[in-house]
Amino acid sequence: MKLHNFFRSSASFRVRIALGLKGLPYDYVSVHLAKGEHKKPAYAGLVADGLVPCLELDDGHLLSQSMAIMEYLDETHPEPALLPGSAMDRAQVRALSQSIACEIHPLNNLRVLKYLVGPLALNEDAKNTWYRHWVREGLLSFERQLARLPEGQYCFGNTPTMADCCLVPQIFNGQRFDCDFSGLPRTMAAFEACMKLPAFDRAQPKNCPDAE
Repeated sequence: MKLHNFFRSSASFRVRIALGLKGLPYDYVSVHLAKGEHKKPAYAGLVADGLVPCLELDDGHLLSQSMAIMEYLDETHPEPALLPGSAMDRAQVRALSQSIACEIHPLNNLRVLKYLVGPLALNEDAKNTWYRHWVREGLLSFERQLARLPEGQYCFGNTPTMADCCLVPQIFNGQRFDCDFSGLPRTMAAFEACMKLPAFDRAQPKNCPDAE
């Protein structure tokens, strides 16, 4: 398999973690978002949405969208599972995952930040204030959701799940923007537990071939 991705992309980071948890080898193909490589014909002609990550399978099939990729990996390589066994538990993990991937991340990805400082002409301080506000709001919501679940080492229980794959990259990106993580005990405990695992550590941006 080939993973077309960018070291700083949180969506790419999610998939790198999932591949690592499942022990699946892949070729790392860099698509540098900050340099606009995702808009060049070589990549834009390959991937319909022009986004990262894209998982290119051995048979040539292309899979986009990190959540879909992780679910595909879980269905085709069931162990270790990223989603729990029961329908209710799976729904809860999906809800946690989507709170990050669908509520926080879309407001703060690179193309949104570029639009804020480009066409909308916000300065860097205003852009960073936007970023910190929505990450903070989103993580407070995430913490409230965790508080309603049984205590566990990770986001959901004592085994890392898709929710952890989503949480860890968001915390990394939040750290880059000096976000406020106070008052998030369950969230940060899950993050710290995850970072003790090799799959999470190896997937972090600084360990990627295209890291700067």
